[in-house]
Parts: sequence; C-alpha cells; structure tokens
Amino acid sequence: MKSDRESSTLSSPKIMVQNRQRIEPIDLNSLQAFARRALAECLRVRSTNSTLAELAEVPVILVSDRRMAELHRQFLGLAGPTDVITFQHGEIVISAETARSNAKQFGTAVLHEIQLYLVHGLLHLHGFDDTTVSGAQKMKGTQNRLLVRMANFKCLDG
Repeated sequence: MKSDRESSTLSSPKIMVQNRQRIEPIDLNSLQAFARRALAECLRVRSTNSTLAELAEVPVILVSDRRMAELHRQFLGLAGPTDVITFQHGEIVISAETARSNAKQFGTAVLHEIQLYLVHGLLHLHGFDDTTVSGAQKMKGTQNRLLVRMANFKCLDG
C-alpha cells in the first residue's frame, strides 16, 4: 500500500483552460487537449525547485490586453499588457490579444503563440527561471524541445 506522500508524487495536477476574453476566437477543446499533453511533457523534464507536481490544479486563463495590463500593474508594477504571467500558486494568465499581435509580428498562428505561453508558464511552475541570461537560455531551449516533441505527437496522433 502506498503512503499519502507516495501517492501525491505519482499524481499530476489537473489543468483547466478558461476563456475570459471575447476578442480572439479560441478552440478551447483543442487548447485543453494541448494543455494536458504539455503538462505531462513538462513533468517529464528534470528540474529543481519545482512546485508543479505538488499543485492540485493549474488554471490557465485567457484574458484581454486590458485585463492583462491590470494584472501586470497590480502584481509586477509594470505598465501595459504582457504575453503571460505565472503565479506560483499555479495560475497561468495569457493575453489572447498579445498572442494575436505577436503572431502577426512573427508570422505564426495565434494558437501557436498561446501554446508557447502555456508551456512557458508551466516551465516557470516547474522551477525554470528566465531572469538571468543563462536561465533564459536554458528555459528557451527546454521550451523549444517540448514544443517540437509535442508537434511530433500531433503528427503521430493523426
């Protein structure tokens, strides 16, 4: 029989995507499926200082630039919207409008940008830190490897 501690380390948090903006149309079913796969892939990455596996749930909330700017000011003291904010209690907030703007700028799809931000947020919860140059390089490399691996899964699935 497994102890409570062993059971909790073997389970993973629930991840739930919520759309709280009306500006950018989002396929929530597709994004939810991606979020589940991304969570599983992130948990497979070796990390120190991770809180991800200890969380009961990870809410991923899509918001407008207006709402993101409010959160950015309130919690980080910075003006204007940003792409993603990750709270250490497990919440990941993503601006769908910023994703749309960045998709136009970088020649990508809006969904690709949102998926990138989601993985970025999960990696923050998994102990990755991009506040230093070396940390940012390590995080970006891991993020890119996960996205490529997940793209391969999609190809294999159908």
